[in-house]
Amino acid sequence: MQHPLTARNVQLDQIWTDFKTGVEQIYDARTSMSRTRYMQLYTHVYNYCTTANRTSTASSRTRSGISLGAQFVGMELYSRLKDFLAFYLVPKVLEANEAIGESLLTYFTAEWERFKFSSKVLDGICAYLNRHYIKRECDEGHDYFEIYCMAMTVWRDKVFNNVHGKLCNAVIDLIMRERNGEMINTRLISGVLDAFVDLGLQRDGRSCKCKITLELYQSCFEQKFIEETESYYINESGQYLKDNSITEYMKKAEARLHEERKRVQDYLHERTLDPLLRSCERILIEKHLEIFHSDFVRLLNDEKNEDLGRMYKLLCHIASGLDKFKSLLEKHIKDHGRQSIEECGDAATNDPKAYVKAILSVYSKYHNLVVSSFDQNSGFMAALDKACGDFINCNAVTQTSAQVSSKSPELLARYCDSLLKKSAKNPEEDELDSALDDVMIVFKYIEDKDVFQKFYARMLAKRLVNQNSASDNAESAMISKLKEACGYEYTSKLQRMFQDMELSKGLNEDFRKLPNETNSVDFSVQVLSSGAWPFSPSPEFTVPSELERSLQKFSGFYSTRHSGRKLNWLFQLSKGELVTNCFKNRYSLQVSTFQMAILLMYNRGDIFTVNELQQHTQLKMEILQQVLAILLKCKLLVCDDLDNSGELKYNNRLELFLGYKNKKLRVNINVPLKTEQKVERESTHRNVEEDRKLLIQAAIVRIMKMRKVLQHQKLIAEVLTQLSSRFKPNVPVIKRCIDILIEKDYLQRVEGNKDEYEYLA
Repeated sequence: MQHPLTARNVQLDQIWTDFKTGVEQIYDARTSMSRTRYMQLYTHVYNYCTTANRTSTASSRTRSGISLGAQFVGMELYSRLKDFLAFYLVPKVLEANEAIGESLLTYFTAEWERFKFSSKVLDGICAYLNRHYIKRECDEGHDYFEIYCMAMTVWRDKVFNNVHGKLCNAVIDLIMRERNGEMINTRLISGVLDAFVDLGLQRDGRSCKCKITLELYQSCFEQKFIEETESYYINESGQYLKDNSITEYMKKAEARLHEERKRVQDYLHERTLDPLLRSCERILIEKHLEIFHSDFVRLLNDEKNEDLGRMYKLLCHIASGLDKFKSLLEKHIKDHGRQSIEECGDAATNDPKAYVKAILSVYSKYHNLVVSSFDQNSGFMAALDKACGDFINCNAVTQTSAQVSSKSPELLARYCDSLLKKSAKNPEEDELDSALDDVMIVFKYIEDKDVFQKFYARMLAKRLVNQNSASDNAESAMISKLKEACGYEYTSKLQRMFQDMELSKGLNEDFRKLPNETNSVDFSVQVLSSGAWPFSPSPEFTVPSELERSLQKFSGFYSTRHSGRKLNWLFQLSKGELVTNCFKNRYSLQVSTFQMAILLMYNRGDIFTVNELQQHTQLKMEILQQVLAILLKCKLLVCDDLDNSGELKYNNRLELFLGYKNKKLRVNINVPLKTEQKVERESTHRNVEEDRKLLIQAAIVRIMKMRKVLQHQKLIAEVLTQLSSRFKPNVPVIKRCIDILIEKDYLQRVEGNKDEYEYLA
């Protein structure tokens, strides 16, 4: 009986000659293999392996029950194939070593593609060997690959490791030629670099299969390629900046970065994109940041928005590359905003529209810049917001005012009043809504929102009382915008005003329906809640006798409806209409109640002294003089005994001018008194200060009630944080409020630590 090992050697020798011839045919590019021949080679492998398994004896089994003899024979075939491939590649190595540059790339690419295809065919023929014998060896931890992977490792060891340095240099040289404008064969590069990737073989765990890693690609090509790229762009960028402007340089850098992205897309591995771009950006952009900084402000001044956008796109990928630009933009907007307001001169102080339009023009210009050129970057948006807040609250107009930052909210409220007050210049509804949106843009930046609220409330009250709002819808829309921005509490009194106006309509309708109400005066009243309307008490004044009966009737009617309530008449806000019968034409005069009282006296005579008028109306001389000045100016009254100063004295005689003429039959002489306007402005600011003290005290109590014990500086900081949405409290005022609360026994200083407060429940 023949020894099993001898039998196996004979079997391998029997098939090897023909099998080797078939393998040579597979790797020979000049011949092709038929399907019949392919199956014949496959059968050789199958018969050889299965025959070896059948001839193995039971005594030669391992613990796992696998035939040691069969395994040995399978590995013998594996070894002979590996030796064949190593011998086959010897002349390939010699030819590759003789080639250089592009010819090397051409030769290597062609041979690599051919070898890779042939190895896949061989792998298919040895499928049975892969599935059974090689797999068993790998499962037991032996260092074997499937046939295809084994072939790749042989190519790597015999061919690639001998020429990879020359290949890398040739590829980089070809890429440099392309950067210099030459047309190159990119298929050569992609073919070679595919080999760099495919040959990065590693065992996949204990499997006989292999996985591809990029370690070989990175170590043999990528690292050197990026180093050469950096060197290339260091030289080019330095020279290009010497010969060209920053605008042209940015276009060049933009084009270069685009080229590198396309290069990766066309023939480099995608993994190279990030390190390549980081390297290019560092050399082309980060290395020249100081030049970008110096030209950024110039581009802003010249309004080169397209170039600014190009600069932003180049810098947005650089770590901290935009930080300096944000601060430069902030300073530029701040300076430009203050300059724009200063250029308006006195118009900005006296004309709220000019002031607000100057602010909006600056905001719109740079908001569009941030949106279009800086891609709405949050950092640039924050710079815009901070700059707008600075120049809106501190500029040439606010610095001329004692209240400093309070001037902006006052002018903004006056601008709102001009938009919402009925006039011939009122915009269309769509334009009005857009204008109110612009108001809210400015409102967002003003610090003293409580000042705006006070002035806006006073002006809204006058519009409602005088019934000269341009649009009820616009009024409601504006309040909704303020409510959305600052909350319900901010607009609660404003909404209460509208409720009072609706209730007053119902009261007047019921009053007119009273039986036996025969009154020659068309009389209506607006009943206003004292806590919601920002009006001062009426000055001392004697109501004309013609109105006394109507006032008494309404007071009696109201007391039956609401017992316990008291009506305080605001005569400085009242108005009426007088019809004249003493002039050539019949005029309807729209007058204030004070003017009405004076003119009605002339039903009893044509001439009265100032003293007589004052005694009859009981008005203070300061107010009376202004009322009479208006009547003299419109020539309803004349005075022949005025001195050179033009100031009315008690003994001056005022006569009704019976020759009065006017082109209009309906004449409005009810204009605001200067004294009233000045007093209102002063009282508004005074009320703001008082309200602020109460708000600060309330905030302190809320904080201390929650904290129980708190240090002085932390309490100050929390108060500033809580109230910042309404106004910016002064620290000395906060300290005074703390002292007031200590006196009222809301707080006390902690014993032994005067810098700490304790809440007293």
